[in-house]
Amino acid sequence: MTACADTDDYRALFLSHTPLIDIRAPAEFARGAFPMAMSMPLMTDDERAQVGICYKAYGQRSAIQLGHQLVSGDTKARRLARWLDFVREHPGGYLYCWRGGLRSEIVQAWLRDAGVSYPRVVGGYKAMRRFLIDELERSVADASFVLVSGKTGTGKTRVIARLARAVDLEGLANHRGSSFGQLPAPQPSQIDFENALSIALLRQLAAGRQPICLEDEGGLIGALSLPDCLRKKMAVAPLLIVEQSLDERVDVLIQDYVVDLGRRYTLRFGEEGPVRHCEKLQSDLARIRKRLGPQRQQEINDMMIAAFDAQWRVGDVSGHRTWISRLLVEYYDPMYAYQLSRRQGVRCFTGDRQAVVTWVQEGGAGAEHG
Repeated sequence: MTACADTDDYRALFLSHTPLIDIRAPAEFARGAFPMAMSMPLMTDDERAQVGICYKAYGQRSAIQLGHQLVSGDTKARRLARWLDFVREHPGGYLYCWRGGLRSEIVQAWLRDAGVSYPRVVGGYKAMRRFLIDELERSVADASFVLVSGKTGTGKTRVIARLARAVDLEGLANHRGSSFGQLPAPQPSQIDFENALSIALLRQLAAGRQPICLEDEGGLIGALSLPDCLRKKMAVAPLLIVEQSLDERVDVLIQDYVVDLGRRYTLRFGEEGPVRHCEKLQSDLARIRKRLGPQRQQEINDMMIAAFDAQWRVGDVSGHRTWISRLLVEYYDPMYAYQLSRRQGVRCFTGDRQAVVTWVQEGGAGAEHG
């Protein structure tokens, strides 16, 4: 197999969606990685810890010898087989470790012994992460942003999904952005979120300089923080306001938070899914008890339980309309009005979802920045 040379062209790796083998230990991968990377470690966390202790006590040569002892025989054969499978599936990929040094060189040597030449990323994860941190600052400074805003339930994320020049912040954060927005699958780490965001902006800017649409968000999406540079630029960005009727908004929220979220809970937890789904929404409601007031929170909670009971008995989700409508009118709408009043950006267009999509696709966003 003819392979490319080792590379330090990080921009090209990220722009071309290059498949990557991350041979760092699992704990290193969990702290931060890249969307295109597969965790296929040279050593387990325990093996790496043993080698690190040996290195501190006896030096590099002894640590290398211990590493070869720990990863030998059947253990080495199994790991090599996984790398070879990846190489066959992704012949244009690369491998990397923390700094692109010893671990990468060892894996490269083992692959060569198996008849495969596979390139590594010079500088490893550390250099690629530094590149993305710096590039995120540059991208935010260079880009023009337009925010898709609107009341809860207007379907802002649906608008973002239909636009080519857009970045789905909630998708990258695996969270729907509201007090009820946590999904069954965990959010990525803060580092993973920042890496994915930097890559997304890098790719958008490489495709052109037209404004990039983002959903109007606060400083947090679930447990994840928007980078400070982006948050500040979003605070003054022009706004597209999505308007839908109350009934249409309730339809969206039933689809997202009852039907789709219920499906996700069932897929993840099986028979326990429906009950966990209900308990999750009750817990979310309890977290905003102070703002709602205890009496109103209890009343909405009772409506929610009755709606789930009807859904489980006869498969009818329409009972959810009552508590969702009340929560919108009495909690989310006043909060949105307040937040919108504090936005500094110019309101450049208002319309329903289709009208906003059409306005952007016909060049309205570019004209506002022209």
